[in-house]
Amino acid sequence: MPVPSQSRTYVLALLTLVYTFNHIDRQILVILLEPIKADLHLDDSQLGLLSGLAFAAFYATLGIPIAMWADRGDRRKIIALALMVWSGMTALSGFAQSYWQLLLARMGVGVGEAGGTPPATSIIADLYGPKERAMALGIYTTGIGLGILAGFIIGGLVYETLGWRAAFFIAGIPGLVLAVLVRFTLREPVRGAVEARSNKAEAPPLGMTLKFIAGQSSFLWLLAGCCLICISANAFLVFTSSHLQRTYGVGPGQVSAPLGLLIGGVGGIGAVAIGRLCDRMSVNSQKWRPWTIAICSAVALPFAWMFLQADSLMAAYAWNIVPSFVGLIYASIAYTAAQELVGLRMRAFASAFMLFCLTLIGIGGGPTLAGVMSNMFLLQGHADSLRLALQAMLAFNALSIGCLMMSARHYDRDALRAAAMP
Repeated sequence: MPVPSQSRTYVLALLTLVYTFNHIDRQILVILLEPIKADLHLDDSQLGLLSGLAFAAFYATLGIPIAMWADRGDRRKIIALALMVWSGMTALSGFAQSYWQLLLARMGVGVGEAGGTPPATSIIADLYGPKERAMALGIYTTGIGLGILAGFIIGGLVYETLGWRAAFFIAGIPGLVLAVLVRFTLREPVRGAVEARSNKAEAPPLGMTLKFIAGQSSFLWLLAGCCLICISANAFLVFTSSHLQRTYGVGPGQVSAPLGLLIGGVGGIGAVAIGRLCDRMSVNSQKWRPWTIAICSAVALPFAWMFLQADSLMAAYAWNIVPSFVGLIYASIAYTAAQELVGLRMRAFASAFMLFCLTLIGIGGGPTLAGVMSNMFLLQGHADSLRLALQAMLAFNALSIGCLMMSARHYDRDALRAAAMP
């Protein structure tokens, strides 16, 4: 039987808090890149690898087998174990004395975080039906914004008083306590109960799941569009703080709170508000899922361009309001699609597959590519090399719109096909 609303509210709140810690531990590095660069004598390509591919490779690759485990096992235990690993590795990052030691610690964070999102989104899909799912996953996605907000503020304030190493200790240790709370207070919901669907079928083998996903063209086109957005979004997420510090001559402590409020606070509000609107628009046709992302991507483009041309720090913040408001919605709708376009026992795997591609291509490729481009422009004599690199990254947003419109063509058909699966 369905979980009572009060219980499911607690579960959603707890999972959102876990996701918040996921992004605190991930984004604490971002606000500290400039002092770490100076202390460890790094360049932009190393910063891009540190915050991008080194983390993403382990995060993405391990997500697949963990998701297959989640489609068959106890999802709350998986989440609790993953949280303990990534929180512990975040704390260990503060002990790094060299680039390679910090790189290994961040790889460890990626290993742990691989076990967070796939089982969490699968649980949420078992608690909230199609008419509420985008909003519920939008609330879950506010964990990204809240994590960025807290990570930026904690990183900036702690750095100003205790240095960058202490920031990693303070960010990582509370997650160990939260892991115990997850293990002993989170209930494992009945799969499919909220949709009155059977939970008796066994999870299909990997080959059958991949074949089914390959036949869902709307899933593949939406995945392509979200990957393109993710490349640009993560390049901006990692290097916006560095861009502002270099362009306007400010320090981490001066930009941490404004950026946290913009990317985290405004972004979190946008994820919930747009997610709720998407649910309402999708009642008659679920093709509004990809349409919503496409519209948001198109709206954000000119504002993001003007953000990079701003002649003052306050103007830059103002231009960044709209991109921040719409910036997280692609992730929540991507998670929604991963639950709607596959069978019940494929959901954690589909979420992990979506996350695998977004992570490896977007989180891994975006910052790495932007860092390499910045170094290239610098070698060509451009003092504003990072700004030029970020400008180039906006092309990926423009390309995403066509992919998302292609996804909308068959989304309703593919959702019905998935609903017929056990």
